[in-house]
Amino acid sequence: MEAGEYDLALTSYYRAAAQHGMNADVLSAIGSANLKLGRLGQAEKVLRRATDADPAFVPALNNLGVVLMEENKFGEARVVFQQAFQLDSGQTDAIRQNLRVAIAETEKTSYSDGENEEPRYNLVRRGYGEYVLLSQL
Repeated sequence: MEAGEYDLALTSYYRAAAQHGMNADVLSAIGSANLKLGRLGQAEKVLRRATDADPAFVPALNNLGVVLMEENKFGEARVVFQQAFQLDSGQTDAIRQNLRVAIAETEKTSYSDGENEEPRYNLVRRGYGEYVLLSQL
C-alpha cells in the first residue's frame, strides 16, 4: 500500500485472508485497497463486514467513513467518524479532521450545487403599483 501498488496489496491481503481467516484487520485492509483503487461499492461492503466483525476497530470505522464521504453520504459518514473518534479518544488527527469535514458537510444550508453563488432576484412590474420579486433558484 505504501508503494502505491494497490492491486498487489489486495492480492497479498487475500492471501492473508486464506491463511489467517477473514478477521476485522484483514477485511479492513482489503476495503482500504479497494478504496484506493476507486472501487467504492466494494470497499463499502468489505469495510461494513470489518465493522460487523469488530465494531471497535477504529481503522475500519475511519475508512468506512471516508468511503461514505466519497459517496456523498455525509450524515452516515458523520456518525461513523463520531464512533471512530470516541473509540480513539480523539487521539488521531486524521480522524478528528475527517469528523470536522463530515460535520461541515452535514451543516451546509445551501440548496445550490455546492457553488457559493448569490441568488439572483428580479423585480417585475405586474400592473399599476404591483410588483413581483422573482428568483432564479
